[in-house]
Amino acid sequence: MNKESKTKKLWSWIKRNKWWVFLFVIVAGVAIYFMGDSKNQGTGFATATISRGNLRQVVTATGEIQPLNTINVGSQVSGTIEAIYVDYNSKVKKGDILLEIEPSVLQASVDEAYASLVSAESQRNYAKSEYERNQILFESDFISRAELEQSQTTYEQAEQSVNRMKSQYDRAVTNLGYATITSPVDGTVISRQVDVGQTVAASFQTPDLFEIAEDLSKMQIETAVSEADIGMITEGLPVTFTVDAYPTQTFEGTVRQVRLSPTITSNVVVYTVVIDVDNSDLRLKPGMTAFVTILISEEIDVWKVQNSALILRSFDGIVDNPGDATPADHLAIQRNVNGEPTVILVPYEKGLVTATETQIISDEIQDGDRVIFGRYGMASSGSARMGPPM
Repeated sequence: MNKESKTKKLWSWIKRNKWWVFLFVIVAGVAIYFMGDSKNQGTGFATATISRGNLRQVVTATGEIQPLNTINVGSQVSGTIEAIYVDYNSKVKKGDILLEIEPSVLQASVDEAYASLVSAESQRNYAKSEYERNQILFESDFISRAELEQSQTTYEQAEQSVNRMKSQYDRAVTNLGYATITSPVDGTVISRQVDVGQTVAASFQTPDLFEIAEDLSKMQIETAVSEADIGMITEGLPVTFTVDAYPTQTFEGTVRQVRLSPTITSNVVVYTVVIDVDNSDLRLKPGMTAFVTILISEEIDVWKVQNSALILRSFDGIVDNPGDATPADHLAIQRNVNGEPTVILVPYEKGLVTATETQIISDEIQDGDRVIFGRYGMASSGSARMGPPM
């Protein structure tokens, strides 16, 4: 068999098994890559960039936008609604008429009470005259003292009856006045619960007719903050928030109150934080959900590094002779000196710590420095073995 024949047979076999050959090439390539990479791991350091920028420590939460003061207007008397003079979003002033209840039944009560008062006054006047006549007769010894005292008692009882009838009459007149419902404050009607012709029953509790927001230009957000974060929140902290209605705009507010009463939600203790919001343009509506960010602390233009870069517990394998320096007060820095990567120890302090980054306070940090937090191919104490560099 000549060489050309062997070559043809080889190509024929490759064509029949081309997928197996392709798979073999891929596996071999991956193995070669990792074998070569593992050789580099023995001398490489795992590093993270130290950069300059801003750090913000925040607490996030959600809450509902509400008016500062909302009044539920009800009725103290029962009856059928005769007329309604306001609707949703109506602007009202204090004393404006909102609604009238059909007054005939209440007017009848007034008339009845007045008739009873007139009758009581008539009986009182007769009893008074009788008592005065008996005083004259008693002084002339025409009647006994017992008869005089009896007429005096009748007169006093008639006087009390007049007072009682007068109270009933005043109550009936007051109830008649309650048939006209007026606004107790200046504000905006945000809810109407009744319609013309509906019967209002005030026998057991005051029915709600309207809900009036006193001033929609000033709103508040009541948001729940967990006990883990509540210790950082104080009155006066700045707040930013967004709402779904205006996804591209950020609104501002201020923490007004941290309420001391706790609430347990899903086995988590939370506290209510009240935030004042300026709504002069009236774009924010009651009931909107606000996604709140409370700014606890902020540092501008500082050195910072990812929290994961501060996991080093020992300089073993990083620096030959660290002396008294420890990872608690020194950073192992990789810096290019005369074009060569060099490892030096730099003293530092931790500043503001956020969920992802930590402020580095040191006068010896330079642009381009990288924090060493491990060595490839070396397992540090209490930490997992480092993987290949990304």
